[in-house]
Amino acid sequence: MKALINRIIPFSNVDGPGNRCAIFFQGCPLHCAYCHNPETWRLCDHCGKCVPGCPAAALTIRDGQVHWDETRCVGCDQCIHVCPHHASCKVSELTPDQLFEQIAETFPFVQGITVSGGECMLYADFLTDLFRQVKAAGKTCLIDSNGVFAFEKYPELLALCDGVMLDMKAYDEPFHSQLTGASNQQVLDNLILLRDSGKLEEVRTVLLPQFPEQNARTVRAVNELLRGKIRYKLLRYRPFGVCEEGLQFCGRTMTPLAEAERLAQAEMDRGYFNCVVI
Repeated sequence: MKALINRIIPFSNVDGPGNRCAIFFQGCPLHCAYCHNPETWRLCDHCGKCVPGCPAAALTIRDGQVHWDETRCVGCDQCIHVCPHHASCKVSELTPDQLFEQIAETFPFVQGITVSGGECMLYADFLTDLFRQVKAAGKTCLIDSNGVFAFEKYPELLALCDGVMLDMKAYDEPFHSQLTGASNQQVLDNLILLRDSGKLEEVRTVLLPQFPEQNARTVRAVNELLRGKIRYKLLRYRPFGVCEEGLQFCGRTMTPLAEAERLAQAEMDRGYFNCVVI
């Protein structure tokens, strides 16, 4: 059993509470217009368009496939910028044991791990094996997910998991489909399941400056589902790293701070005090 790992951040204080080792998996069934890392969407198809521009000669074509030499890579991301497929050739194929061996070096300095993506739930069985080892080492395990895979199908993984940070892109189903390319029904089902099982760490929604009515509808509906008891992060849209087609849909300016704070205050006025503006 193997998984494709896009990157590992040994120490992160933005991927869950405390200091955590964050692991980003390759591949995602959603193609969100505002995605900051669209290079995690698909798998490399070895077209070779990234190879000639690599300044460190870390990419080569052998037997019709692009090979990445991590020891030569300088992390300039030129290959990602020129890829026409929203993919990355800089991925590692690892077993759970191999990944655990790599991340265990961080354990004296972190509270636990957070698995993200892409969409890490593409590799649910892999995560179950990895989490067993991490929990045995005395560390916590968090899942950062877009919620499109049914958590109810993975009871052992859910039992091992210390919490899920769930994205709620939009409450309105047609708008969610327009924004991401998929329905949000499974996301809503997961939110309720995770809420009722005590596994919902937090919910996040990106506020889009072009769609204030959708923002307001989503924030109101999600807070009612959370019953004011679970942290709800309202993330201001930032255009940095968004691909061109995403910029055309979402705009090229950040969501005004005043607009985000207005939405949060409106929810506090309704008695929901767990809205946090980021």
